[in-house]
Amino acid sequence: MSGPGRREKGLVRPYVVTDGRAYPSRNTFDLVTLVMAHPDRPLAGLSPEKRAVMELCLGGALSVAEVAGYLELPVSVTKVLLGDLVDSGHISTRAPIPTAELPETQLLQEVLDGLRARL
Repeated sequence: MSGPGRREKGLVRPYVVTDGRAYPSRNTFDLVTLVMAHPDRPLAGLSPEKRAVMELCLGGALSVAEVAGYLELPVSVTKVLLGDLVDSGHISTRAPIPTAELPETQLLQEVLDGLRARL
């Protein structure tokens, strides 16, 4: 049987995963925010989805987009889970290192001219 009446095996609605919340407790997560798990935190009492986040991130830092992709959850749901895990001290996050901005050509030319004048 296919169509709207068919339910997938193991399908859990996003509002069940997030306890009915649509927004994270903190709005500091971008798609490229890096997530790192703290291995010393107990996993007892965590939902299966939060436990999966912990297991994923114990292997190294992952972006929010990567976590959502591995869990096959919408990014909005993933952000709610991550907010809960930050609040409980299970994970920490940080913004990715910004790419270095190149100085303007005019500034470089002025520095070069100044160095030449001193030599």
